Amino acid sequence: MISHSLHQKKSLGDLAILFPLAHVVARRRNIVSTMNLCCTLDLRKMALQARNAEYNPRRFAAVIMRIREPRTTALLFRSGKVVCTGARSELQSRIAARKFARIAQKLGYDAKFTDFKIQNIVASCDVGFCIKLESLALNHSQFSCYEPELFPGLVYRMVQPCILLLVFVSGKVVLTGAKVREDIYKAFNNIHPILKKYRST
Repeated sequence: MISHSLHQKKSLGDLAILFPLAHVVARRRNIVSTMNLCCTLDLRKMALQARNAEYNPRRFAAVIMRIREPRTTALLFRSGKVVCTGARSELQSRIAARKFARIAQKLGYDAKFTDFKIQNIVASCDVGFCIKLESLALNHSQFSCYEPELFPGLVYRMVQPCILLLVFVSGKVVLTGAKVREDIYKAFNNIHPILKKYRST
């Protein structure tokens, strides 16, 4: 446990050198991951047997299951495919996915923990100043779309790294589409000086 903590601190320190603004988005994340249990699930039976599980096939074709530590939610499909959301780090997401696999095993399924993948990392932050979205959209039309009558935020599609950013006039920024956290940090380091140019006075 201690060695992992030291490794995590070291890695965060290295990231801070590479991406000086990493600390702004470092703690506000939601990880989406997937895995495969390699077995067919009886969703109705599973929902009746498992704690903190619900299943309404008229609304959604998956069991919704929750655990408290780490606080996450899983969508379990009949095919054995699982989507796990809500974790704050890649490690938490993996731990949660393993716990959901163990729950399936305890319910009598020949479940395996396979094909674990991070599918999306969503991060949010506040740059601390208001932004002139109209001017930003006008001068960065190649990458941005701003239609306030449809959505209050500006959609900025960064090419490298391939990250989608939602920028709001209040200074709130949401970054999504990353599979590794370094891309989140790199995208924010790229966008921050651009946003400063359109700071509302």
